Amino acid sequence: MRYPDRLLALIRALARLPGVGPKSAQKLGLHLAQNKAEAAELAQALEEVRRHVGVCERCGNLAEGPLCPVCADPARDAGVIAVVETAADVLAIEKSGEYTGVYHVLGGALNPLEGVGPEQLRVESLLERARSAREVILATSMTVEGEATAAYLSERLAGGPAKLSRPAYGLPVGGTLEYVDEVTLARALAHRQPVSE
Repeated sequence: MRYPDRLLALIRALARLPGVGPKSAQKLGLHLAQNKAEAAELAQALEEVRRHVGVCERCGNLAEGPLCPVCADPARDAGVIAVVETAADVLAIEKSGEYTGVYHVLGGALNPLEGVGPEQLRVESLLERARSAREVILATSMTVEGEATAAYLSERLAGGPAKLSRPAYGLPVGGTLEYVDEVTLARALAHRQPVSE
């Protein structure tokens, strides 16, 4: 037995989404085919996103207008720019409640094996924005690609007016040393802070 062609097309489309493998795509496709109301709701939500959600013209974050909520907020400190890889990184930092600056979303990280070079990222617009910034925080991920991207950006931004920084490396709150990986532990020790009295 074979699934109908339209269902197979749906399964193939779902399988192209990040984090969705062939089995999950099949499960989702079958679920949607059997639950028409949920399929209609999903289709409407997808169409709304397609029509109304785009990219902030200033920072590259997701937006429903020309500017994202962060760039549109006059209370944010536009002199401090956190450079992140994706819009999901913006949300992660915002959840901390500690950051009051603005963002620059690169749209990924350098990855020559996947064909992602500086030309595929929003590097030039970052260089332009950095000219009027006091500080640029290179908040790329701690992966090989994220570290390479931070190193590349450090090189490109060196000598400019903005101070360059990187988020501190550290131990997770509530974690025990026994379960911390060697790289995190080494960086935490190398960047240790004095105990306040």
